[in-house]
Amino acid sequence: MASVSLESVRKVYDGGVEAVRDLTLHVRDGEFVVLVGPSGCGKSTTLRMIAGLEEADAGTIRIGTRIVNAVHPKDRDVAMVFQNYALYPHMTVRENMSFALRLRGTPKAEVERRVREAARMLDIEGLLDRRPRQLSGGQRQRVAVGRAIVREPQAFLFDEPLSNLDARLRLSTRAELKALHLRLRTTTVYVTHDQEEAMTLGDRVVVMHAGVIRQTGTPFEVYSEPADRFVAGFVGTPGMNFLDGRFEAAEGGVWFTSRGGARLRCADAHADRLARHAPRHAVLGVRPQAISLGAGGPGATLAARVRLVELLGDVMDVVCDMDSGEAVVARVTARPGLAPGDRAELAVEMERAHAFEPGELGRSLLHGGNGAA
Repeated sequence: MASVSLESVRKVYDGGVEAVRDLTLHVRDGEFVVLVGPSGCGKSTTLRMIAGLEEADAGTIRIGTRIVNAVHPKDRDVAMVFQNYALYPHMTVRENMSFALRLRGTPKAEVERRVREAARMLDIEGLLDRRPRQLSGGQRQRVAVGRAIVREPQAFLFDEPLSNLDARLRLSTRAELKALHLRLRTTTVYVTHDQEEAMTLGDRVVVMHAGVIRQTGTPFEVYSEPADRFVAGFVGTPGMNFLDGRFEAAEGGVWFTSRGGARLRCADAHADRLARHAPRHAVLGVRPQAISLGAGGPGATLAARVRLVELLGDVMDVVCDMDSGEAVVARVTARPGLAPGDRAELAVEMERAHAFEPGELGRSLLHGGNGAA
């Protein structure tokens, strides 16, 4: 096993399209790091540069202590698992899993030992003599992972490996991958566009946007202390509610007034920081989980009308239009009797509110956030 490091790495495609900009990241030995972000953010390009499938235009890539910028992909000692599995259709599962070892000239007995061990680990021992067309999507994915495991690489690289699976199978395979990492402790870099997948799998999460790392941290840090408005809106389901407006010192505290006229009193713990930004334009962020039905305390209640109720089992998402004209979503415990058109009071937990500078990438006014690491 080994660490993986990228220092000031840059990738520019034909036409001047900058896919990755000055990216610096250190993945510790044995760590599971997930790169997450919307399509086109540069996460897969970053992974492919680590693998050697794309050439970095600037910067340094290290695997362990070795600089690998000029090292051929087959000599980097990494194993990659792709979204489409990339299995040879004419080979059996055993032959697919052992292919790279046989190319290396690994002794036959050692090849068989590694294949058997990986198959047992992944519960595919009974599939070794089948061909890919005889397997389900989940079984093919396990074979692809097994092919990577038998190589005993310094690092695993996963490029959206669960995207082709249905929702239920994705959940079970995700749990298997996490358990596998806890057993093997091989350094892993994993790419996904699914923020829920990133939060459940990663020791650390790297949120990317337009070729830049916006924040790096544990799943809890990225969720609870987003560095900017983009991270706050991308991480979390449903997305964070944002209200444009201003902070002002009044009535013995700091208040936020939205453009539509809604007023909320900021938590005392945040007052000093937010007072420094009064009365400039700012954005208040509130997660749907921090809004409940019913009146809150003074300065923590919004008047609204229900537009839509989405039942999700034991919880429901309530989409409301506030009297100020702005829309908010509340995620609350499911209950009968609430329907579109009903009047509602919404209690906001201001201790859990966030504040940002204006703009899509506005920085947090409450948290310093974590940069590249």
